[in-house]
Amino acid sequence: MLSKKKKANENEAVSTTYANRFFTKPIPRFRMPNDGLDADVVYQMIHDELNIDGNPALNLATFVTTWMEPQAEKLIVETLNKNLVDQDEYPQTGKIQERVINMLARLYHAPESKEYIGTATIGSSEAIMLGLLAHKWTWRANRKKQGKSTQNPNMVIGADVHVVWEKFARYFDVEMRIIPMQKNRFTITADEVKQRIDENTICVGVVMGTTFTGQLDPVQDINTMLEEVEKEKGWNIPIHVDGASGGFILPFLYPAFKWDFRLSHVRSINVSGHKYGLVYPGVGWLIMRDKSDLPEDLIFYVNYLGSEEATYTLNFSRGSAMMIVQYYNLIRLGKKGYRLVMQQSLENARYLASKVRRIRNIRLITEDIKLPILALTVKKKSEFTVFQMSDKLRERGWIVPAYSLPADASEVEVLRVVIKENFSHDMADMLVTDMQRFAKELREQCKIKPGQQNKSQNHKHIC
Repeated sequence: MLSKKKKANENEAVSTTYANRFFTKPIPRFRMPNDGLDADVVYQMIHDELNIDGNPALNLATFVTTWMEPQAEKLIVETLNKNLVDQDEYPQTGKIQERVINMLARLYHAPESKEYIGTATIGSSEAIMLGLLAHKWTWRANRKKQGKSTQNPNMVIGADVHVVWEKFARYFDVEMRIIPMQKNRFTITADEVKQRIDENTICVGVVMGTTFTGQLDPVQDINTMLEEVEKEKGWNIPIHVDGASGGFILPFLYPAFKWDFRLSHVRSINVSGHKYGLVYPGVGWLIMRDKSDLPEDLIFYVNYLGSEEATYTLNFSRGSAMMIVQYYNLIRLGKKGYRLVMQQSLENARYLASKVRRIRNIRLITEDIKLPILALTVKKKSEFTVFQMSDKLRERGWIVPAYSLPADASEVEVLRVVIKENFSHDMADMLVTDMQRFAKELREQCKIKPGQQNKSQNHKHIC
């Protein structure tokens, strides 16, 4: 007679994954199990649990790429086990990183007479911190040469910046001089910057595609103002351009627009490869206009990977896969390909905007749509709010974030829609249809008074 254990093993050998006995037990959550589980079972359990997550194809909240070509995904799988920092063992990977840096530096019009420099990062957050560290160190060195105090460094930024700027200020002890938003102004101005800079300003931060509204800070006006200040007072204040969202759009859609190294005070630029660079997370890039903009004492040299290597990152070991497929995209698409992708994204954003304008009580925050990013608000909160619309859209699978703007404009509440490569004309029609239906539904619910609610229909008074 077969033992119970032997019978169980035989049954599992001929059963489907879902008929396995482990599916009658909870998945380990907080303690490592004593015994391991079958690989197929573990895969299926985790795979099924992740079905609770939103659908990336309907995620209009994220700027991050959610689709890549099969050939790119194949390269990702083939290079997942290569450590980008280990360029002694993987020298060709290092050369590819250098190629991308050169391509981006030229795309951003780095002067050929200078020795530009750059690095791959986990994303724009790391790139921004590295760029700002370089500016702080450069400012401090110049102050020491002049025999002046190196206390109280500051940077001037708008309230439209990403939270990483605040992190840098707190982590590295730099005063933030924030230009607040106003009810009808959501970017910074040259005059507002001029009021806040002084000899202790390590840099001015400008954003090409703000997280809140997708708008562009007036970098040319700010650069002109800084040139005048330098002539008048001798303050050579650099600009760091946060091109996380716009850095892979502006060169292709608006090649004549000067926002990059063509402007004299732009000394560093960060860009997110995993946003409109069309790469999965996470890869970002920092490009410095000239090697002299990166102080030597911020670069570390290590030899314990086999040969001496220079490193300028906050992290050390990291995967090379996303950096590799950034190179894939650059040579696969070329300038023409990127231009076509960005044009269709912008066209679909403007098409969506034309449809949204017809929805009662919803309006665009800005009519000047330069990037494929829409910021929407409601005219009458008495009918419904952006938060209620966001919740209703989630019922259909759409992920559209709702939030209020920072201080001094906090009464403005926003729905943001980020249009990416895989958002089609048909998807825009479907989204607008859902928004129209939900707007009508929310208005109807708003008319129902608390004493008139029909409990059987489970109406909820929301006004």
